[in-house]
Amino acid sequence: MKVLLQRCKNASVTVDGEITGSIGHGYLLLVGITSTDSEKEINYLTDKIAGLRLFEDAEGKMNHSIVETGGSILSVSQFTLYADTRKGRRPSFIDAARPEIAKSLWELFNDKLREKGFVVETGIFGAMMDVTFTNDGPVTIMLEA
Repeated sequence: MKVLLQRCKNASVTVDGEITGSIGHGYLLLVGITSTDSEKEINYLTDKIAGLRLFEDAEGKMNHSIVETGGSILSVSQFTLYADTRKGRRPSFIDAARPEIAKSLWELFNDKLREKGFVVETGIFGAMMDVTFTNDGPVTIMLEA
């Protein structure tokens, strides 16, 4: 499982001209799921996301977690995180989980974040989405389990 975490000042996702999810400050999470992922990887990453200290304190050091700052999360399913570009010019996505598996695991991932007390907005699984955000910092971190 891969999560590209981007600390943001705001973020939103639009499908067919309609906003499906929107947050103020917090994290935009692009979530990629592979065929071997399970609840174990989800638990590891949701704990990691909740505990990371990526927000500045009064001295400008990253000492506060999203829990401490009251941030929200925008979660977007992103199978292209598993693109294999080693051969040719067209990426292969063979390592990405099949949609029926990935959707249920992505929904479980979002539910686990909600259980931790986060407001979690989402895109729509499998849809063509326009994602807009203001990266804060910029801070962008790749998490893997």
